[in-house]
Amino acid sequence: MNSGHFTPGPSSGDADGHDFDVIVAGCGPTGATLAAELRLHDVRVLVLEKETEPASFVRIVGLHMRSIELMAMRGLLDRLLRHGRRRPVGGLFAAIPAPAPEGLDAEYPYLLGIPQPVVVRLLEEHAVALGARVRHGDAVTGFEQDDEGVTVELADGERLRTRYLVGCDGGRSTVRKGLGVGFPGEPSRNETLMGEMRVGAAPEEIAAGAAAVRETQRRFWLRPVGAGIYSVVVPAAGVGDRAQAPTIEDFRQQLRVVAGTDFGVHSPRWLSRFGDATRLAERYRVGRVLLAGDAAHIHPPTGGQGLNLGVQDAFNLGWKLAARIRGWAPDTLLDTYEAERRPVAGDVLDNTRAQTELMSTEPGPQAVRRLLTELMGIDEVNRRLVEKITAIGIRYDFGTGPDLLGRRLRDIDVAQGRLYGLLHGGRGLLLDRTGRLAVNGWSDRVDHLADPTAALDVPCVLVRPDGHVAWIGDDQRDLEEHLSRWFGRPAG
Repeated sequence: MNSGHFTPGPSSGDADGHDFDVIVAGCGPTGATLAAELRLHDVRVLVLEKETEPASFVRIVGLHMRSIELMAMRGLLDRLLRHGRRRPVGGLFAAIPAPAPEGLDAEYPYLLGIPQPVVVRLLEEHAVALGARVRHGDAVTGFEQDDEGVTVELADGERLRTRYLVGCDGGRSTVRKGLGVGFPGEPSRNETLMGEMRVGAAPEEIAAGAAAVRETQRRFWLRPVGAGIYSVVVPAAGVGDRAQAPTIEDFRQQLRVVAGTDFGVHSPRWLSRFGDATRLAERYRVGRVLLAGDAAHIHPPTGGQGLNLGVQDAFNLGWKLAARIRGWAPDTLLDTYEAERRPVAGDVLDNTRAQTELMSTEPGPQAVRRLLTELMGIDEVNRRLVEKITAIGIRYDFGTGPDLLGRRLRDIDVAQGRLYGLLHGGRGLLLDRTGRLAVNGWSDRVDHLADPTAALDVPCVLVRPDGHVAWIGDDQRDLEEHLSRWFGRPAG
């Protein structure tokens, strides 16, 4: 989607000379989600995407349970379900076969396999429908910030003024480099070839050959994705230039090395490569410039967490940045974005490091893999790893309190139907089983539902716009202290 080249006119800016409140660099899943979240609060948003056309290849990605919940919170899940396939959540950690744990604390206990271009398109359409501007073929090449805002320079020399700039522009982020923020970690040690192509061998030969290789080599598969078309994944010969796509001959050569045959692969739809580089930005914010998604963290795709991690960054950041722009954010609110999300990314980097080791064909990692396979037969071990991969086990540090404090609240039954149906507008929510509490001074930011029938085992909860529980209790004065902490001073 291309909303055209937009040149700010006299009525486009504000009294302080800002063309936009927020410019987002990059219109992938993270950037599009962030734009939509900001538009829920009437923030003027421009998204700049350097690519003129969507990706030519159709990579299938998995939306994990927490991301599915977030889509349901904004009324997007039904649209996504029409384009995806539901899969059990078992066997996610290092592809170790294990059944989905029983009784997961989730209303959407599945993984949704869906083409990544479809996800990007639907999220972009959602942002545009809410009023975000999106420009394709425009790249951020530089910026300068001061106390009042950021001046953003584009590749064609155009300069735009914004209150905030957010880099959602990938692992090679121009915004992160322009900030001078360090990106420590490990470079790729191994690369993997991935593509879709026709395969000349008989299906029985393919299935038998792939099964034999998979006994020892986990970075390998040939899976049918259409009439005569297979998804092919095979270890690369070494670490090359990721900007240079592999050739069909590269696939043939590596298939012969790993499987003893190239299975007659030909006529590729698309070919790509990915590595296992693992890096985490030293900071997520410098003044009025912030980072999210792959611009802040990269890691191997093991466990399928990358897209999910970025989308969840956007849900955490969106309402906080909007609150800052709208003028009601407590001074420390925007700082909680890095404080909450950077440790989550660090944990994802660690679990993907561990999974990558378990994929090795060396005797030591294979011995650990056999041991972990045995331990995953214990339900609590299996459950803990599934909750980690799918992000439903995240608990932000909001201080001492019941275990639910800081965790996300699942989509429970309430008097008006389902909880997430009340969160479509991106506002806070007081779910009050006592009927005695009030949010009068915060009613422009927080909704109130008095519902003694709500499926909760605590009296009342204050739910943030991202679905995390910010307070539990039944005392009005205590509630108001926490409303002020998360939603600023009362109006009037």
